[in-house]
Formats: sequence, C-alpha cells, structure tokens
Amino acid sequence: MADGFAPERPGQGRRHPRTGPRGRGTEPAARAAIRDALGGLEPRRDLLIEHLHALQDRHGGLRKGHLVALAEWLRLAPVEVFEVASFYHHFEVLEDAVPAPPTTIRVCGSLPCALAGAQGLLDALRAAPPGGARVVAAPCLGACHRAPAAALGHELVEHATPARLAEAVRQGPPPLPVPPGLADYQARGGYAALRRAQAEGATGQARLLEALDAASLRGLGGAGFPAARKWRLVMAQPAPRHLVVNADEGEPGTFKDRHCLETEPHRVLEGMLIAAEAIGAAACWIYLRDEYPHLHRALAREIAALDAAGLARMPIHLRRGAGAYICGEETALLESLEGRRGYPRHKPPFPGEHGLFGRPTLIHNVETLWLLPEILAHPEAAAAHAAMGRRGRQGLRFFSVSGRVRDPGEKLAPAGVTARELVEEFAGGMLPGHRFAAYLPGGASGGILPERLADLPLDFGTLDAQGCFVGSGAVVILSDRDDLAEAARNLVRFFREESCGQCTPCRVGTAKADALLRAPRWDRALLEELAAGMADGSICGLGQAAMNPVRSLLRHMPEAVP
Repeated sequence: MADGFAPERPGQGRRHPRTGPRGRGTEPAARAAIRDALGGLEPRRDLLIEHLHALQDRHGGLRKGHLVALAEWLRLAPVEVFEVASFYHHFEVLEDAVPAPPTTIRVCGSLPCALAGAQGLLDALRAAPPGGARVVAAPCLGACHRAPAAALGHELVEHATPARLAEAVRQGPPPLPVPPGLADYQARGGYAALRRAQAEGATGQARLLEALDAASLRGLGGAGFPAARKWRLVMAQPAPRHLVVNADEGEPGTFKDRHCLETEPHRVLEGMLIAAEAIGAAACWIYLRDEYPHLHRALAREIAALDAAGLARMPIHLRRGAGAYICGEETALLESLEGRRGYPRHKPPFPGEHGLFGRPTLIHNVETLWLLPEILAHPEAAAAHAAMGRRGRQGLRFFSVSGRVRDPGEKLAPAGVTARELVEEFAGGMLPGHRFAAYLPGGASGGILPERLADLPLDFGTLDAQGCFVGSGAVVILSDRDDLAEAARNLVRFFREESCGQCTPCRVGTAKADALLRAPRWDRALLEELAAGMADGSICGLGQAAMNPVRSLLRHMPEAVP
C-alpha cells in the first residue's frame, strides 16, 4: 500500500532481498584464526569459555572479528559470545585494528595485600613500569599469606616488590612448587580407599554414608551443609548424575584450595573419585580459578596419569575459570561450566536437584574432598576425625591465616579453635610492634570482630549471635596499627567490583555503600537500612553478606567508625 503501513514482500517496493544474516559478517581471516586457535576443541556451547581462553592465549586479546567468527562456528548469535567474553575479568575484548596490550602486571588489592603495602607497590610500578608493562589493580590472587602478591600475566609473583617484578619481566616469573605426582602418592598408600569403594560398588554406599555421618563431615566451602545428607539428596535423583569440584576460591584471605592442590593433589582427586563412585556419577568436572595456572598444568598432567593407570572409571573434565569471584557460588559455577555468564540461579528446593546440564549434580569443595580418603580409610578413622574438635565441636579443618601474624599460612586445626589460639599456637604470635585488635573470622563476607571476642570457637553456627560466620575459614588478623574503617571500605569495594550485576539490590547496593563509606562521616542509619535491603533482596550470598563488615563495625566497634 502507498501509505507504507502494509507489509511488503522481500524484493518489492523499497525493500530488497537480504543476502546474509543481520549484523557484522565474518571475514575469511577470522575463520582461519578460529581454526588455528581452536583446532583441538569441539564446537560445543559448554566449551565457550575454553574457546575464549584459547583465542586470548594465542592473540593476546579477543578481537571482535574473531568473536563473530567463533559465534558462527558454534552456531550462536554473536551477542551470546560477546556477553560471555565481556563478563569475565580475564578476557579483554579488542577492536580488530587495536594492537594487543603489552605484558600486564596485576597487583592484588585485597585486604591482606593492602595491609602489606599493595598500594605503595602499585604506585611505584605505575611510576616506573618494568619493561613498559601495563600495571593494573586486581582482586584477590590467592596468595594472601605471601603478601603483597602480583601476577605477571596470570603467573603469580609472591612477596612482590618492584625489583622482583622487574626481574620477572626480564627472566620470567619465579617457579612455584611442583605438586607430587601419582607414583609418589601411591607409594604412600594412596588410592587404597578408592579401590575399596570400586570393589564394593553399590553395596559399599551404605558404609560410605555411615562413615560420613560418623565423621560429621560438612561441606567446607562456606555453607557447611552436611556431606552425607548432600550425597543422599543427589543419589535420590535419577541418573545420569555429575560431580563438580568447586576450586574457584576467590574470597580475600582464602587460599586453602591452593594449599590442598599444591601439597596433595591426588588426595583431592581420590576423594573426588570416591564421591563419584558413591553417587554413580557419569562424569567429574573440576572448575579451577584462573589465578592458579601452575595448578592447572599439574592437574592436567595428573588426570592424564590417572587415565593411563585405569583408576578413573568416568571422564574427568578440567575447566578454567576466567576471573569472576561470583563463580565460587555453586549455581553461578554451573552456569559458567555450561558456557554462560556466571549469574547465580534461583535455588531449587534441594541441593543437586537441577544441576549441570539439568542433571542431578553433587558439588563439593576441595577441602571436603581432601578429607575424604583419610576419613574412609578404615572403620575407626571417621570417629577419630570427629573427636579431634575442641569445645564440643567435631573434626579438623583448614584455616587460612593472614594479616599481622609472624607465620601466616594454611593451618590444619580443630574445629572450635579460637582466633586467639590460631594466632598464638598456630601462627607464631603477632608481628613485632603489633597488638591484636580485631579479626575477620570468615573472609571478606564473614564480618569483623574485636579482640575481646577472640575466644569464641570458630565453627559453623558459633558466631551467629555476633552477626558473623566462619565461612571458608579465612581468618585475617588486624592490629592496633590498622584503620578498621578503611578495612571495611576495602572489603565493600571488592564486593562492588565483583557483583555480577544480575539483581538490583546487589548491583546498586554495593555501589551506594561504597559511596557512603567514602563520606567524612558515616550515615549509620542509612547504612543499616541499605544493609537490610541488600540482605533481604539479593539473589545470592554476595549481596546478602556484602555489608557484614560494615554492620559488624557499627555493632561491635562503633569507636572505629568515622
């Protein structure tokens, strides 16, 4: 029709037939780049993040033309590839004509590194970048006990100084310890518990569950859900089932997964395979944070050794994270494993009911799996493990101790140990010239408590009355020389940067909190109102707990608040 409102058929009137898809076309050179970089990977959506890593590793960044070609290869809309590439911190999307950025030095700004002088290190490097490197601030790198930490690319440089980083730029980063291999672990009796579980098959499930009950083992990633109950819930779901290892620790102050995988990777792998046998898993998946490339290399090597030895009766898939703290949340982790942004899901009624690829999934933390082989080694082991706690608590667990202590590091201690005992018995006491003033019992989200409450037992549920929790066991010790208000600002900035942005209470709330905390005087009533709204309205624990450091200061140490 002449008025233009009637639909026109292609090729008639002012319209012309479209010769290709909408949007940007794919260049032959970009297709060739995809073939070269991704030749060993299948064109599967769940491998999208692995594809992006391969492209960035090859080209120093993610060219927009390459992303369009990748979308074509995967039969996805370009927006689906771009939204994933732009979500994760470690991916850098570049215009086609822009040269790849120079070598990048990332300086950790999390609280333990800030206490050790990270800001001064960052300023010095920016004033005189070694070898012309690009210098940027970064969130926690998992080296809180060797602060300040930095990374050259993704390779860790611990106890970092300008001189050490200049040397790393010239000669390469210093090597980190190589974890022991399969032969070493087997020579010490490793995999005996797995072989027994494999020999018993389905008839051994009851024994394994009884041992977990006797040990009172809980998930040790932060929530503390009873392990035996989690197994039963997943086992009650129809096959096929999956097992996922959450090795994406990113909480400032936490490095226990790294310790377990550096010192005894096969103990973790054995625990994983025992749990997989128990629930009848069709496959195992390990999601490892991208800040640990040395562990990725070691795990890839040792998984191949397991396959060659015939010890793994199901496939083991090793996946790299891409720099997103939110992917430590288990449903965000599942989204990432499926090749999407790490957006937390609204929780199903029970753990594992709707997991990886819509299949029942058992998700375990590295520390939980590290404990399994010993607990299941013989009938008395589970009861012995439970008896090792203090003050009526049960079991052993790792505490990542950092901050103002003489001997920071990973400490295997009884559940129910106190912060004062961790400092005096396990961490060598306070640094010279520092007096114990306050502590974080559970990393960035666990709150801040004063020294006068340092005799409370550290375990699940023991700090609820104080509005704090032990979480993943990241204990950061603060002294009388530290500005507690600035510590709270540091922690809230971390949550602002790491919010995935999916829900408004967290996305807007963390930004608003950061602005309020920069005021000369804190509006206490408004901060409390904001904290309550975030806790009630956020989808996941990040937004719900982001204001815990502020709330605990207002409650327990109001004299430290400006």
